[in-house]
Amino acid sequence: MDARSLKKVAMKYSYTEKKDTRSGFGAALAELADENPKVVVLCADLIGSLKMEKFIEKAPNRFFQVGIAEANMMGLAAGLSISGKIPFTGTFANFSTARVYDQIRQSIAYSGKNVKICASHAGLTLGEDGATHQTLEDIGLMKMLPGMTVINTCDYNQTKAATLAIAKYDGPVYLRFGRPAVPVFIPVDLPFEIGKGILLQEGSDLTIVATGHLVWESLLAADALKKKEGVSCEVINIHTIKPLDEEIILKSVKKTGRLVSAEEHNYLGGLGESIAGVLARKRPTPQEFVAVKDTFGESGTPEALMRKYKIDAVAVEEAVMRLLKR
Repeated sequence: MDARSLKKVAMKYSYTEKKDTRSGFGAALAELADENPKVVVLCADLIGSLKMEKFIEKAPNRFFQVGIAEANMMGLAAGLSISGKIPFTGTFANFSTARVYDQIRQSIAYSGKNVKICASHAGLTLGEDGATHQTLEDIGLMKMLPGMTVINTCDYNQTKAATLAIAKYDGPVYLRFGRPAVPVFIPVDLPFEIGKGILLQEGSDLTIVATGHLVWESLLAADALKKKEGVSCEVINIHTIKPLDEEIILKSVKKTGRLVSAEEHNYLGGLGESIAGVLARKRPTPQEFVAVKDTFGESGTPEALMRKYKIDAVAVEEAVMRLLKR
């Protein structure tokens, strides 16, 4: 994708700046400090990484620093929810899920506690911290828990809107966001509807369904494919992986007859497999997966890792062309 094409896409989708999605989470927490006295925040020694400073300034008595004790944090959150509070827990995605899966299952999901599990630094774009921190299994782990809502946002505005929305939602939620600065292209006033995908671009030849950081990459790929190959791609942003918006997906593939799923996650257990299940049951459709291929990550810049593990705009283009040639 050359600079001229990037600029045109950016203008089309109102991209004027880059921000990290975790800052959208922090901005929403600051608003919730003023708007909702039931909201309490717990952190596992990562205040700066989760952008919680403003909330602490505004509501110090509603903040709990538990230290590097993530399992205890989940138990505390479950207990606080019983008293009518709305707990938001915060740590890295790997420590928000795999490290504390038993506590989440037993203390939160099993009894449907109103706990918001908020996870930063997800996926390969965590970058230089390497494979031990780059969770690529978290969406699969969390979507398997009965009653758990799973949300994966694509930019600063959507992350802020999602954080505000889940505070009003009654039930356990896993909210996933990231570390790097990425284009801000979702309109600031676009309502966030849990369980409802967003049609970003209409097309006729093929459907691209993307989540998280791969939404922007998919828009870049769709623009390049139109210019180079004359391919018309429909692009859908699925921010809520569970419950999945089956209607928007089925309506699109009825028109295009083909689908590429794109995500910053292992292809096992992620968005692509959820979509494949829907298609298998309701409308069998050829599908290609853009996702990490059953491997761990490694240390590197986000851009280099996305390129190496084939989850960038070029990888989406290649998947589209493979599918068209079937």
